[in-house]
Amino acid sequence: MSSAHAATGSGLAAEIRELTGINAARCYQCGKCSAGCPMAAETALRPHDLLRLVARDERARIFGDDSIWLCLTCETCSARCPNGCDPARVIDALREIAAAERPAAAPRAIRALHRSFLDQIRWNGRVHEIGLVAEYKARSGAFLADVTTTHELMLRGKLPLTPVRIAGVADVRRIFRACLAGEDEE
Repeated sequence: MSSAHAATGSGLAAEIRELTGINAARCYQCGKCSAGCPMAAETALRPHDLLRLVARDERARIFGDDSIWLCLTCETCSARCPNGCDPARVIDALREIAAAERPAAAPRAIRALHRSFLDQIRWNGRVHEIGLVAEYKARSGAFLADVTTTHELMLRGKLPLTPVRIAGVADVRRIFRACLAGEDEE
């Protein structure tokens, strides 16, 4: 972070601190968070890298990479942090900032999965796996991905053809309407 950012309290570190109460500069780069991250092999920027880049106000580097969207939010990084920096919470805040600045910031497949999952919850009160997969494939365009596993899952009863709706599905839909009031539901 430049001295101008530090003196004025502006920049990404200040935004993160305002959103989370976490001072990213407290991270002393021990790497324990990244050593336990199940997605470390899949990401270019690991949790400790993200905290360093936040402290250095490197927005373009953070938001120009898909790493924040690949985080599973398992919170292993936060549980391992000896300094209480809570990398998982910082990553969530980075996602919020990215989504606010550029609504289509998340990769298409991730947006498709989130939308498909939430649609299943709204319609049934729980996930209907076949519905989730069908909607995800339609939204993402990944029609043939994992097609060979479907038969086996159906034989084992893991993919019921009809959804099971919970008794309180009307309440779930009311919650969705309240949360989405004024937003475009796509």
